[in-house]
Amino acid sequence: MLAFALRRLFVSVPILIVSTFVVFVMVSLSANPLTPLIARNPPPPPRTIELERIRLHLDQPILERYWHWITGVLHGDFGPSVQSTMNIGSEVFGRFGVTLRLIVLAMVVALILAVLIGVISASRQYSKFDYTATFFGFLFLSMPSFWFALVLKQIGISINTTVGDQVFYTIGSSSVVAAGGFWAQFGDVLGHLILPTISLALTSYAAWSRYQRASMLEVLNSDYVRLARAKGLPRWTVTRKHALRNALIPLTTVTALDIGSILGGAVVTETVFQWQGAGAFLLDAIKRSDVYAVEAWLLIAATFIILLNLVADLLYGLLDPRIRYA
Repeated sequence: MLAFALRRLFVSVPILIVSTFVVFVMVSLSANPLTPLIARNPPPPPRTIELERIRLHLDQPILERYWHWITGVLHGDFGPSVQSTMNIGSEVFGRFGVTLRLIVLAMVVALILAVLIGVISASRQYSKFDYTATFFGFLFLSMPSFWFALVLKQIGISINTTVGDQVFYTIGSSSVVAAGGFWAQFGDVLGHLILPTISLALTSYAAWSRYQRASMLEVLNSDYVRLARAKGLPRWTVTRKHALRNALIPLTTVTALDIGSILGGAVVTETVFQWQGAGAFLLDAIKRSDVYAVEAWLLIAATFIILLNLVADLLYGLLDPRIRYA
């Protein structure tokens, strides 16, 4: 298993290097960080613009700029920001810390629901439960993430207004003033996570549950499962010990491929609920034409996606021993 993990890790490193170069070139060619400065009224002196151009390394060729940037990243320096007082590294990591708690919780909830609903639907094919799960699955699948988030936010506001108390938090990732000890602050953060997590988790669960159902149906109709049933093993034992493990492999693949979509959905969800997370950081950087800030965000996002795909590869080896010995 260790050799399998090392092989996958060595494959991931060149992918990350290539992705950083592609991201750097595309972002550098798409925006001019000096635009906000030049657009000021009255415009600054040419000497000020030239000094800013030198500070942002825009006087260098793009390959030299990339080498300067990537070597700086290896030392924890993500480049200069158009906001001279902002440290891009500390800011972007802090923002991603806020976003990751939403993504991780939403993925856990979505995976649990997808596996449970998919397995039960496949085991009770064409039952009332299967039809109901299929209906709600397609319903959530057809909803745009921003619209669903807005609906949940309005429902939360309506409930708060009706009850006359703060039942659901609809703005921010935590209260401005966190009173009490650790558990009070933990409860406050958890309360702010409820609606955004529901919004992000249900849209992901809808697609994943359909994959899990289809995969489970295929495994349940395989010869080795029929043989286990013919030996007299209970249905739940056959499903849990023999069928579920193999049926999880397609879901693992789909989950790994959907990481980018989940991250994009988190940006939308954070915007709706006014979180100051990685989504707000990216949008603000784009508005300012802050090239190095955008590059830092995309680099961390690419690293996150590659690492989770590496985890998926390792899970393949755990779910099917034939893969890790291949």
